[in-house]
Amino acid sequence: MDWLQLHPLSLYQGAAFPFALLFNYLCTVDSFSTQSRYFFLLAGGHLLALAAMGSCAVLVFIPALCTVVLIHSLSPQEVHRCTFFFQMSWQTLCHLGLHYTDYYLQEPPSVRFCITLSSLMLLTQRVTSLSLDIHEGKVEAALSGIGIRSSLSGRLREALPYFSYLLFFPALLGGPLCSFKRFQARVQGSSSLCPRHSFWALSWRGLQILGLECLRAALRWVVSAGAGLRDCQQLECVYVMWSTACLFKLTYYSCWVLDDSLLQAAGFGSEFGGGPAEDAYIPDADIWTLETTHRISLFARKWNQSTARWLRRLIFQRGQAWPLLQTFAFSAWWHGLHPGQVFGFLCWAVMVEADYLIHTFANLFIRSWPMRLLYRTLTWAHTQLIIAYIMLAVEVRSLSCLWLLCNSYNSVFPMVYCILLFLLARRKHKFN
Repeated sequence: MDWLQLHPLSLYQGAAFPFALLFNYLCTVDSFSTQSRYFFLLAGGHLLALAAMGSCAVLVFIPALCTVVLIHSLSPQEVHRCTFFFQMSWQTLCHLGLHYTDYYLQEPPSVRFCITLSSLMLLTQRVTSLSLDIHEGKVEAALSGIGIRSSLSGRLREALPYFSYLLFFPALLGGPLCSFKRFQARVQGSSSLCPRHSFWALSWRGLQILGLECLRAALRWVVSAGAGLRDCQQLECVYVMWSTACLFKLTYYSCWVLDDSLLQAAGFGSEFGGGPAEDAYIPDADIWTLETTHRISLFARKWNQSTARWLRRLIFQRGQAWPLLQTFAFSAWWHGLHPGQVFGFLCWAVMVEADYLIHTFANLFIRSWPMRLLYRTLTWAHTQLIIAYIMLAVEVRSLSCLWLLCNSYNSVFPMVYCILLFLLARRKHKFN
């Protein structure tokens, strides 16, 4: 998701708040049936999609419809493979349209089309999560419940939960991935609305968003007043990279807290339900861990947590060879395969591999607490600079900007980890 598109997304997410609160309230009304709840979430998703995407919303509606058709047409053993390849093929074609506009026509893409691509990426998460649940037997597909002689109304009634899950408005434009079982339990259960608790929880998130936006505005003024990546010289480029990456991170943090607040307002937050660990609610932003960790591998697990957990389940745990590389390569594909994304995610995979070896050897040889404190301080600073390097590589669109980044002093930081990876891998091989 391009950080430049997060501001209009936030506007539409904010506009959906009253409807999320209304849904949570209506769940306390006895006359508001389960079917009505599914329909309310689905209708809200359609209206939000049309408002945010315009005519481009059809690019989201079509794969959602096809997914439901595939779920009702295929056996549980086949449904994941077919829905995965269909959804990723559709999303890739849409991303290629963005590439054509961006690189061939040299024109800025429309904001509505970029919002559509962001929504498609989130739809891919829900589609593959649902198909995996069916494949693994965690969710019973409606195939057996819809016979050949079933009426049209019966088929639509059985398909409504799937349509509603794929397009429900609190998660259409952002937010942590919600599993189908958790979604279904929330819709079929009673409201989790506790006015006093909900008020303080949402107020706290509102204060977080306000603080993050104030920091972002101040940092944006500082970044715009200074030199850019094209104008910086030598060590000045390190400061430019770090400050620009901080601006990106604050933008994402603010957006994630807002998305989390919308799901909380609708009753899909952490206060609802228990269930297995894999279905537990995990907010995307763990700001404290992200800003204090000295481990690149931990940063990778905590950055956009629900997406990291989804990638782990979809790719890493199912990969036969080089699962780490497969996971980051797929993440580059899912994000759109821009040159900076391919370079950035593959660099991230190498850095995580180096991180494992470096900290394993450090734990063996560094014993005294002063040395451990010094080690943690240095690795924290190095981790933040490597993450800043990766973030700039992923976010820049033009090859010229990527070339400037690679030719700057900033490349020293990932290069140090690459050298250590080579040396420690040889030493590990000797030990083995």
